[in-house]
Amino acid sequence: MGRKGTFTERTIDSDYLKEQMTVKIYKPESFSRLYKYNICIMQDGDDYFQMGRVATLSDRLHDSAEINNTVFAGIHYQDKFDRRKKYHPSGEQNAAYTKFLVHEVVPLLDEELPTYHMGKSRALMGDSLAGTLALMTAFKYPNTFGKVIMQSPYVDDTVLEAVKEASDIHSVDIYHTIGTDETAVKMTDGETADFTTVNRELNELIEATGADYIYHELDAGKHTWKYWQNDMKRVLTTMFN
Repeated sequence: MGRKGTFTERTIDSDYLKEQMTVKIYKPESFSRLYKYNICIMQDGDDYFQMGRVATLSDRLHDSAEINNTVFAGIHYQDKFDRRKKYHPSGEQNAAYTKFLVHEVVPLLDEELPTYHMGKSRALMGDSLAGTLALMTAFKYPNTFGKVIMQSPYVDDTVLEAVKEASDIHSVDIYHTIGTDETAVKMTDGETADFTTVNRELNELIEATGADYIYHELDAGKHTWKYWQNDMKRVLTTMFN
């Protein structure tokens, strides 16, 4: 079965990254400029469209009215090394990539689409390092991004400290999952890390702030798309309804 919605692509010659970046935009079948739309910006964009089946879910959930009007925009990486440079909190392009999102991607989408021009109508979604990027970016720009969806995010002391120091955490709605079997995750640098334990620590910190926060542990969940995709319907209906 073909897609009901419409894919379009836009390119940005980024002044911050000094490279050309592609934004893939998926509009629902019912898209009309007479209505306003939420925006979900996904790092690992191709993965979310292909393995996460976001376009298929968008079709289904718009048809059933289980989500409100939402457009999904995906941005992908060149390779695992490029991904780490842009998404990791200490990556050499992390600051530039964050500015790219705020000052180049958001204006493009606001011009391209009938959006609300409000933080609460913009979500950042990502898995692993991309989830980390979503959280850290929203903490820095809570008026721009009012929703965060992070699936099995990478967590280190920098991330934990950012939660402790976040002054506007109550401006951000957060959806957070971790699998109970993510205890030996192999990372890009070849090291192995226990994601489950440190994500539980992150959960405790965020819960203590009283933020608008939803946390789920995925039973027997591992650090793979099988488990992130299985949770995707709950993600979208929770955050966009």
